[in-house]
Amino acid sequence: MARLTRGEELGGLEEIIGLRFPDRSRLERALTHASLKSASERANYERLEFLGDRVLGLTIAERLFQLYPKADEGELSLRLNALVSAETCAEIADEIGLERFIRHGGDLKRIGGERNRNIRADVVEAMIAAIHLDHGIEAARDFILRFWDKRLGQAVFARRDPKTALQEWAHKKAGRPPSYDLVERSGPDHDPLFTVLARVDGVEPATGQGRSKRLAEQEAAATILVREGVWSAGA
Repeated sequence: MARLTRGEELGGLEEIIGLRFPDRSRLERALTHASLKSASERANYERLEFLGDRVLGLTIAERLFQLYPKADEGELSLRLNALVSAETCAEIADEIGLERFIRHGGDLKRIGGERNRNIRADVVEAMIAAIHLDHGIEAARDFILRFWDKRLGQAVFARRDPKTALQEWAHKKAGRPPSYDLVERSGPDHDPLFTVLARVDGVEPATGQGRSKRLAEQEAAATILVREGVWSAGA
């Protein structure tokens, strides 16, 4: 069977996402990793990813604000962090089958683990930006809610403070409280992103991210609670 042309491949992706791009150059850029040597410096997804991340965050934040009128800032932030995380974005990429459309300097399938996940997640955010720029904010929102809708009611961590819950569980399991280490602080001063590692003796550590150390610690604590079966993932 004849190999599909790039145009035919992109046409297949357009059918999946339900949108046509009269000029596919921006869509192509959203699918192009910086490692592709034939791409110019600005012909990769990095700038689009920056914008798509903000469009995704605003859309999900607005929807959570509507869905949970009694939730406080901490609960909303934890739900938001779970829904816009690299894990969730990579899951969306897999649902779309996005990996086969990504242009990469090497064999993407040979890149495993966190790096592969992050690339898939980045491309989802870049594609959101391409939709926003070519079709408008409403089209971008429709795309986001179409693929995230079933997750909005399943976002974990919407109970009591996860750090308190983890501390109680850690005392029972290990006889001592959990510890939290700041792994990284990135981003500009006005919009920082903190990455924190939570540790409990005898348990695999977990990372969390947030716009403050407290939120990052809460996400890391909640990740351990869900993974260890203390909390259910669908609550």
